[in-house]
Amino acid sequence: MARGSSKPPRRRTNGKEEARAKKKGCGYCRWKVEQVDYKNYMNLRTLVSEKGKLRSRRVSGLCRRHQNQAGTAVKRAREIALLPYVGS
Repeated sequence: MARGSSKPPRRRTNGKEEARAKKKGCGYCRWKVEQVDYKNYMNLRTLVSEKGKLRSRRVSGLCRRHQNQAGTAVKRAREIALLPYVGS
């Protein structure tokens, strides 16, 4: 803080305003889904990257519970060949 000032110093943004996006929340919680199903592979494809990796919670927007269930569901779907192990 500057001397004799009660306000905190302003941050320099270089003329660009930074807008923070509002969190969307978990899509499975929004639709009241209790268990993520491995047989619904079309929904699971959105949670897997092009290289075949599971997207993080920060990217996918899922809560902790549904992210863990999605990871298990993706592994099961891969085992019975509904999803590929690597990107196509």
